[in-house]
Amino acid sequence: MPQPDTTVFIREFQPGDEAAFRALNEGWINRYFRLEAKDMEMLVHPREKVLDPGGRILFATINSRCVGCCALLYRNPDEFEVAKMAVTASCQGIGVGRKLLAASIELARRAGVRRLYLETNHVLGPAIHLYESLGFRHIDPSRIEPSPYARADVYMELTLG
Repeated sequence: MPQPDTTVFIREFQPGDEAAFRALNEGWINRYFRLEAKDMEMLVHPREKVLDPGGRILFATINSRCVGCCALLYRNPDEFEVAKMAVTASCQGIGVGRKLLAASIELARRAGVRRLYLETNHVLGPAIHLYESLGFRHIDPSRIEPSPYARADVYMELTLG
């Protein structure tokens, strides 16, 4: 019996991707936490809140279906924040998140970014392990500006060179 094609393709945000970006992120946030005002700003207006200020959004697709996403928020010319990374539950555990994050790191590197920063929560163990496996290191919370997210309690960075 032939296996379904699970080839993962990574591409940048295209017009019409707004709904997929919102649905993917609402899925994981509502599963573990609750949507916050800052989430809604970005999920309702990804072009204005992510792309227009200089950020990027990548999507992972399988058979042309969006199964994951990752935003790179512009913080300054040397730094992006990795945010709104999501993989649909049915595609978790097959390497989609790893490919998506690796592509995001490479995109940031090509853009001349020197540092990637992210905020997450300790209950997201598989995500934290993924970040660590691709070189992100934990930051002491006393070294960061307070997060706009109530759920953030883990802070990480990756220095690009």
